[in-house]
Amino acid sequence: MADKKIRLSGPEIVTIAGTTIDKLMRAGDGDAALLYLFMLKTHGQSTPDEAAAAMGKSAGWVASAMAVLSRLNLIEYENSMELPQQDMPVEEPRRHSPDEIKREIDTGSDFSALVDETQRSLGILSPDGLERLFGIYRDMRMPAEVIMLLITHCMTESRRRGGGRAPSMRYIEKAAYTWEREGITSIDRAEEYLRLLEVRRSARGEIKEALQIKGRELSDTEKSYVDDWIAMGFGADAVEIAYDRTVTNTGKPAMGYMDTIIKNWHGKKLRTSQEILEKDRKPEKDRRSWGPKNGEQEFGAPDQQEIERMQRVLDRIKEGP
Repeated sequence: MADKKIRLSGPEIVTIAGTTIDKLMRAGDGDAALLYLFMLKTHGQSTPDEAAAAMGKSAGWVASAMAVLSRLNLIEYENSMELPQQDMPVEEPRRHSPDEIKREIDTGSDFSALVDETQRSLGILSPDGLERLFGIYRDMRMPAEVIMLLITHCMTESRRRGGGRAPSMRYIEKAAYTWEREGITSIDRAEEYLRLLEVRRSARGEIKEALQIKGRELSDTEKSYVDDWIAMGFGADAVEIAYDRTVTNTGKPAMGYMDTIIKNWHGKKLRTSQEILEKDRKPEKDRRSWGPKNGEQEFGAPDQQEIERMQRVLDRIKEGP
């Protein structure tokens, strides 16, 4: 058998991106790979029940395979492939055995130190939490120091939202997938990402004060507007002017109206409050037009003829009868 080559037969041809193949191979889940091939063949038009019937599998098998593909960001639960019913027990298959994880820890690798640091921050990890941490380290090939920055970031976000509990490893795993998609897999990229995140958060806070929002966080809609203004280069001082004009003109802080004002400034390439006040204010009338028209006396200005008449009156009074 060693000298025999394996050849594909049949006329049907499907194309799979190399990055997708890498993800499926790293996951090491044959069920997920088989379901992915079926979805390619059917162009993603089958429902989970139809896939189970066509492949001779159970609904639970399909749900588990879909969960793996979703975690690998290879499918989205929409159109034909919908989310499994909420009452359907879906257990995510383990990607790595406890023995494999133990062997990695026993080698004294970076992962061993990562486990120690993570447990100091989050407490003792459950077998599921340990497996998820190992998946981030091994499957995503994320360096240990980047993972620690990620965990610290997630803990900070949890405290900021008022959560008294440490974030779960499931939450951290989801954040890790986001970082992987954004290419944040090195210590330099992670530090730069967190720096920019802090800059944006600080700018949000200043603009929130300019909008006179107190005692609550920005809503998702408000946050969307604010992030757009920050991306366009506007600071709190400019937003404060837009807020004042909006309230003056509409009687309320209407975000849509304010957005129109700011986008108008953006189109005129006005960014700072000084530029806005100098170049986007209503033109004042020529002060000379406020004076009297030709032949008219300006209110409060002396009239020479009247002065001369009054002087003659005073002279006659002095001369007596």
